[in-house]
Amino acid sequence: MTARVLDGKAIAEEIQSELAEELVNFIQDSGFVPCLAAVLVGEDAASQVYVRNKRRVCQHVGIDSKLHSLPADTSEDELLELIASLNRDNTVHGILVQLPLPDGISTVRVLDAVHPFKDVDAFHAENVGRISQGRPRFLPCTPHGIQQLLSRSGLPVAGKHAVVVGRSDIVGKPLALMLAQRDSTRGPEAANATVTICHSRTHDLPAVTRTADVLVAAIGKASFITAEMVKPGAVVVDVGINRCEDGLVGDVDFAAVSEVAGAITPVPGGVGPLTVAMLMYNTLKAAKLSI
Repeated sequence: MTARVLDGKAIAEEIQSELAEELVNFIQDSGFVPCLAAVLVGEDAASQVYVRNKRRVCQHVGIDSKLHSLPADTSEDELLELIASLNRDNTVHGILVQLPLPDGISTVRVLDAVHPFKDVDAFHAENVGRISQGRPRFLPCTPHGIQQLLSRSGLPVAGKHAVVVGRSDIVGKPLALMLAQRDSTRGPEAANATVTICHSRTHDLPAVTRTADVLVAAIGKASFITAEMVKPGAVVVDVGINRCEDGLVGDVDFAAVSEVAGAITPVPGGVGPLTVAMLMYNTLKAAKLSI
């Protein structure tokens, strides 16, 4: 068996085209252009690449973007002051704080400072709580991208056993909540899964992952998921981005697992492009909420 490779880049472009068309109509009706403000603190090379890619997609779909680039020695109070000013700015509809932040700055405090109606990453406690109740304002970009990817690839999760390896606040936890809901932005077939969350304290992890119809790897360890951990024919979603000597690799041993799985996402070109596309989706939604 050779797994079907899910083309995240092509699906992201499909979503971007839909958004671009919707944005034209929105701008005509509202009289203003949605704006995303990105905040970058420090000189982290990977963060600079991520922000540059997000701004490029903004331009592609028709969203204005502003970059606030701050030095690495910026204090927490200075950063909070900037966020407060962006919260007050009616021309800014979405605020993105690029992570990770430098040592000495509280990530929780900074993310909680972003107004919930401008929190296009869906990291604010209020927005996370709304997801848990099944009435989200915004959905976190990577989990939402995964749902879009599976649904648009014709891979329903309703009634399936989904195993999520990793319990981060950014991917693992919200994705588990979203997959277990009764409905989704792509309808009930993209939700209604039976979900298991695995982590570093999970006993006999391979035994659990081998029961998964849909296996999501979001643990941050290069090539951690091996062929022996995958159920034949399973859908494998690789969220990991790990920089190694050979370049970027995911959390899944792609070559080996491709011989077992029924479908698999590559790294790069899998989940990553969907994350940026869903950020654009949230920015447009934030602009709609501002009216």
